[in-house]
Amino acid sequence: MKKIKIITDSTSYISKDYAQKENLTVVPLNYIFDNISYKEGYKGDFDDFFKKLGSTKLFPTTSQPSAGEFLIAFEEAFQEGYDEIVAILLSSKLSGTYNSALLAKNMLEDKSITIIDTLTSASNLRFLVEDGIEMVKDGKTSNEIKTFINKKKTNMEVYLTADTLEYLSRGGRLSSVKSTLGNLLNVKPILQLKDGELGLLEKTRGKKKAIGEIVKKIPADVRKIGICYAINIEEAKDLKKKLEKNFPNALISLDGLGPVIGSHLGPEALGLCFY
Repeated sequence: MKKIKIITDSTSYISKDYAQKENLTVVPLNYIFDNISYKEGYKGDFDDFFKKLGSTKLFPTTSQPSAGEFLIAFEEAFQEGYDEIVAILLSSKLSGTYNSALLAKNMLEDKSITIIDTLTSASNLRFLVEDGIEMVKDGKTSNEIKTFINKKKTNMEVYLTADTLEYLSRGGRLSSVKSTLGNLLNVKPILQLKDGELGLLEKTRGKKKAIGEIVKKIPADVRKIGICYAINIEEAKDLKKKLEKNFPNALISLDGLGPVIGSHLGPEALGLCFY
């Protein structure tokens, strides 16, 4: 049986403890904030970032890992004795991360490397990575893992809302005029990640109503729900209690967003990922 290494990127927002326990390699995306360059870290490392984001008019820029960074990760995996690599990465329509991994793969032509574009991110990416790790433990092949994930990713949903439209405006996803008018009218967007791209699904008056509309989209037989938040963990905890009553058979987790995804939504963002 071939020894398979799972690799992902930092927008899965997996905990450092889990990554170490499962020998999971996490290749970080990059962001520049206030002229300082950072590597996106692990879940739980982002409070200071969001506090600063909420108190300044500055806005970070983000970028994918280089092909060289993936090349190093791939070479280290083979040096550790792995026979194959399966890289499970965020949507190629949100970032160039997938393409960087493909370039690195092409530099190692004689090696067995599978690169998967999940067309998703955040909690749903984490779910797929965890599934991949469990499949490796069960003795599944890299092709079986790829087939499973490519099928599963078509049955996953991501919906997000923001406390203010300001950060969507700062990030260039909404005009400043629409942002100002929206905030005056207490308009809250409902964003959907569909076919790998983030788009505006609808607008509601008030955040409570926006969350209510998102919850309505969760199917009764849902298996996993990830509650995505920025710095507003108490709000996320309250939502978790409500979802536990409505979906008692689902595994529900609290998943902090990082700078690469969360900066466009702001410190009070909330989202639901589920399958």
